[in-house]
Amino acid sequence: MKDLRDRIEDVRWLCSLTESEIDLLIGLKVLIQQRAKKIGHESLANKFDLKTLRALSFILMENLKGKLKDLSCIPGADESSANLGACNLLNYDLDKTFANMEVEQLSSYICSDKRKRIMEMFFEDISK
Repeated sequence: MKDLRDRIEDVRWLCSLTESEIDLLIGLKVLIQQRAKKIGHESLANKFDLKTLRALSFILMENLKGKLKDLSCIPGADESSANLGACNLLNYDLDKTFANMEVEQLSSYICSDKRKRIMEMFFEDISK
């Protein structure tokens, strides 16, 4: 039962992401798969599940946020840093819109090709 709740929570989180945030997650997953294949350990890529990619994206975005703060003397850098505050990859607390939705309600948000692709990519790892 806990596994099902975790998966629903993952779907809620994925639904709260923007297209560019999903692109980042897909890019990370593809990069991991390519590198694992290159070194001859394709099964290693399966260890990078959604929770791991979520943590990696959080770390990358926090690092970027810090670098942008360091560049505060450059015009426009403050605005870029402030925009990162709205990034859902940095938020472990879900948007109130998605926090209490059930699977049936979430399904209406999983309609774009990218969202379908990411759902398939991450949840196929679970079934292996």
